[in-house]
Amino acid sequence: MKSSCLIICLTLFSLNLSGQTKVAITIDDVPSSVKYQNDKYKLHLLTKLDSLNIPATIFVTVGLLYKTDSSAKNTQALNEWISRDNITIGYHSFSHFKYSSISLDSFKNDFERGEKILKDLVKKYNKPINYFRFPFNDLGGDRTKHVEAARYLSSKHYRIAPFTVESEDWMFNYIYEYYLNRKDFEKAKEIAKEYISKSLAYFEFFDSLALKKYGRRINQIYLCHDNTINADYLPELINELKKRNYRFVSFEEALQDEAYNQEDNYFKSWGISWFYRWMKSQKEINFYSGQEPFIETYKLYEQLVKEQKIIK
Repeated sequence: MKSSCLIICLTLFSLNLSGQTKVAITIDDVPSSVKYQNDKYKLHLLTKLDSLNIPATIFVTVGLLYKTDSSAKNTQALNEWISRDNITIGYHSFSHFKYSSISLDSFKNDFERGEKILKDLVKKYNKPINYFRFPFNDLGGDRTKHVEAARYLSSKHYRIAPFTVESEDWMFNYIYEYYLNRKDFEKAKEIAKEYISKSLAYFEFFDSLALKKYGRRINQIYLCHDNTINADYLPELINELKKRNYRFVSFEEALQDEAYNQEDNYFKSWGISWFYRWMKSQKEINFYSGQEPFIETYKLYEQLVKEQKIIK
């Protein structure tokens, strides 16, 4: 009887583990200097992450230090991020270029311009910078540009930073801030809730895709940005994922999954999930059908952008 109970318990434990997904949180475009200035340099997203006590990796766009007239305060804010023990530092370029639209030499010049500044900042915290994420995840418009950049980054001892899940938080954030600025808090809340629900749907989709392709769950890497909607709602997304049996790990631990050793077979400029880059044939790519509900949100986003251009 005791042995039967033990077998049942071990089976249930095994099922629980097989149903668990590890996920690393990565945050692009730190420091969000314009937002920091508007918030009187209260770093709301960092404060929320402190309270959640989970690891995260930030990808620093160095040129953002000089986007406002207070580079000293922006640098101090970035130092706050760098100083945290649970924050890994990645590099995201100086000027946030689209690599497919510039030469390799221009890429190298921009890279080295920002790298020197960032290395000086992290030196006193004794933190390495091992990862580079291309702006827009644009690795170049053809195979040659991909190979050239990868070779250069390898010579500088950087690994190209992948992601698997990204839910276009930049679009939701634009709409969210639009409503906040007009004090339409109900609509702001609605768009934030949509952001949460769509993000959860993406996680579910890519977990199911992993089971289909690999027969198991793989470690996910979530890409989001240092912006208002995440400062307000990323904790809710994280808590919802915890309820769904996700465990939050460092970027380094997530990359230990052997899935990330696969070759990148995608040689266009569009910044798609690494799930699709690993597919041997472009014909295999079948983008998440659940994007249909985004259509109305896209239309709203494009409408608001157009309105703002006319006003300006």
